[in-house]
Formats: sequence, structure tokens, C-alpha cells
Amino acid sequence: MTPTVATHPFRALRVRNFRLFATGQVVSVAGTWMSVVAQDWLVLELTGDSATALGTVTALQFTPMLLFTLYGGRLADRYDKRALLTAANLVSGLLALLLAVLVLTGTARLGHIHAFALCLGLANSVEVPTRMAFVGELVGAELLPNASALSAAYFNVARVAGPAVAGLVITAFGTGWVLLINAVSYAATVLALRRMRPDELHRGARPAGRARVADGLRHVRDRPDLLVPLALVAGVGLFGLNFQLTLPLLAKTVFHADAASFGLLTTAFAAGSLAAAFLTTARRSRPSARLVTGSALVFAVLETAVGWAAPGYAAAVVLLFLTGGASIYFAQAANHRIQLGSDPHYRGRVLALYTLILQGSTPVGALVVGRIGAEWGARACFVAGGLASFVIALAALALRAGRSGPEPVVPASGGTSASGPGRAAEDVRS
Repeated sequence: MTPTVATHPFRALRVRNFRLFATGQVVSVAGTWMSVVAQDWLVLELTGDSATALGTVTALQFTPMLLFTLYGGRLADRYDKRALLTAANLVSGLLALLLAVLVLTGTARLGHIHAFALCLGLANSVEVPTRMAFVGELVGAELLPNASALSAAYFNVARVAGPAVAGLVITAFGTGWVLLINAVSYAATVLALRRMRPDELHRGARPAGRARVADGLRHVRDRPDLLVPLALVAGVGLFGLNFQLTLPLLAKTVFHADAASFGLLTTAFAAGSLAAAFLTTARRSRPSARLVTGSALVFAVLETAVGWAAPGYAAAVVLLFLTGGASIYFAQAANHRIQLGSDPHYRGRVLALYTLILQGSTPVGALVVGRIGAEWGARACFVAGGLASFVIALAALALRAGRSGPEPVVPASGGTSASGPGRAAEDVRS
């Protein structure tokens, strides 16, 4: 690879299979984020702006991540990832279509949204770790850091476009049409997957015998350089990364915004995430533990400022832009440190654990933060999440200071690899 190609921020897009995948993902994830706005708005309309009801729906969607994501990572290490992703997206698209029909016909009830959220969570428990591991097969080990950063970038392009369009469509036509657009958008990913050239995938040898979940857990247990960032992701994810719940509460209960203004707040947050994602495209090596912890501290300060120091709507837009950037920079730094430090033969399962921790902590976090919002208001959600994240990052910093020794050396290829955070955070999810 020439020096110019090696430093080009979009170098992974030169790979045809990854280019197809990224195109499908932009369309599909934009539809997903349109659906997130519509679903949250629908729940608030059906329940009289209940923070507890919104937290319950969020918890139902992410509870399957607690139960089945590790199994999903096992499937990703054992079976054809392209086939698994095709099946998961077809199921998700059908679920979205059923909910859209219920809303458009005026028969949707809160129980239907509960069922949809739970079933979608089941599909995501397979789709998310498989998608993360699949990017390594698309581009190979050398382009993995760049492909990971670009994955976060296109995810956040969709986060910028999706909520903004959703707010306009909800205002003009209602939530049902947004949900229908989301259902159709899944076809873009399925089409991209089927148009790929299988012989150009970077598939390593599959593990002999069964790919056991326990083996992946032992691999992480014996690696403090993986265990500490995973613990940091767990704490920050539990208390700080609940924006799917806190953003609509801030919009409706503090600023009394309409759907379009709510979409703008979400877009500002996503725009900051997008800027940070593009910033990380220059990364070509594993980030240090100091960088991961430092980015968590910056994120914690900014999130606290949203609740504490934003006097009005305009200030909130600016602070949410900065907070969105800090959140994705932290998530990407942690993700890169974990994925680039793990043995390739275990990466599907290690990333399933990362996904479980980042997104599986959402049910508990959503219920806790939802309760805080119900008792003390939306601003308290941001302050509590930021302060808790700050304390957790300080603890990780102190733990790192008590350890010393060289970085473990792992092989660069020879199995599955992974991409940036998934939906969720890819995936900061919320």
C-alpha cells in the first residue's frame, strides 16, 4: 500500500464489498434513527409524557442484549456472517413493517410497542456482534482501524439525517409514515449483502470444534488491558449513555419543543458524533489506556454541563454537539483498544461481550435514569449521568496507575475482526 493510500481518510472505501456495505448501512441506519424518534414520540403521546414508560420501552428493547448477545458472538465466530446478517435484517424489517401498519391504521397500543421493542432486541442480539465482526472480513487487518472509524462516521451521518427528517415527517404526516420508511430501509442492507463477492472476503480459519462462549470470557479475564476498558465502558454506558431516553425528555419537558425542534436537538448531538468519528479516521494503531480514560473524563464533564449549565435551547444545542463528539470519541477509543488488542480467533466473542456491556447495560440504566427524571426532571438525568461517569473514569485512572508492564502483543490477522460500535453506540446507541 502506497503512503498516500495508507493515510487517506476514506481508504477502506476502496474495497468494493465494504463500499457496498457502507452504502446499505447509511440508508438502513438512517431509517432506524427515524424510527427511534418516531417510537419515542409515540410513547410520550400515548402515555402523557411519562419518563417511566419511555424507560420501560427502552429497557425492553435492550434486555435481550443481556441474555443473548454472547451467544450471538458465538454464532458470528462459528457461522457465515453474511448469511446471519441477511436473516437478522429481514426479520427486523418485517417487525418494523408490522408496527408501521398498526400505527397507520390507528390500532397501535403501548403493548404493541413493548412487543416490537422486545422482538427487535432479540434480532439485534445476533445482528450487532455479527456486523461488528463482519467489517474485519470485508477489509482485512490492515484497513481495520480506518474501516472502524468510517463505520462510526456513516452511522453518525445517518444519525444526523434520520432525526432531522423524522421530525419533519412526523410534523407533516405522523409517526406511522416514519415507521414505514424504516421498514423499507432494511432492504438496502439486504441488497448490499447479496451483491457482495464472497471470494473477496478476508475469512480466516474457523476455530476447530465448538466456538465456546467460556473461551472468550477466559481470554478477557487473562488480559487486564482488555478488562479495564470493558469495565469503564460498563460504568459509563450504565449511567452516562442513555440519550435515547434523556434527549426526548429534555426536549419535551424542559424546552417544550415540537417534533421538529426535538429532531434538531438529536441532530446536534449526532453532528458532534459525526465530527468525532471523522477525526478518528486518521487512527492507524491501538489507542493508549490514558487516551481512553481521558476521553471518558471529558465526556463526563460535558454531559454534566448539559444538565447544569444550559440555560436555554440554543446553549443546549451547542453543548449537545460537544457531548455527542465526546461520547463517540470515547466509545471509539475504547472499542479500538479492545478489538485491536484481542486475539483474532476470539474477536467475535470479545466484541459480543463489548456489545453486551455497552448496550446490555441500557435496561438497568434506562430504568434508573427514568426514575431520576420522574422525580427530579430531565436536567437531573444529565447531571447524575455525568457525575457518575466522572467518578468511574477517575477509578479507572487510579486502577491504571497501580498497574505497569508492557502492552501484550497479539497477531494482526487469522480470524474474525471487528468494526466500530454498533447501533447503539456503535454504536453509542442512544
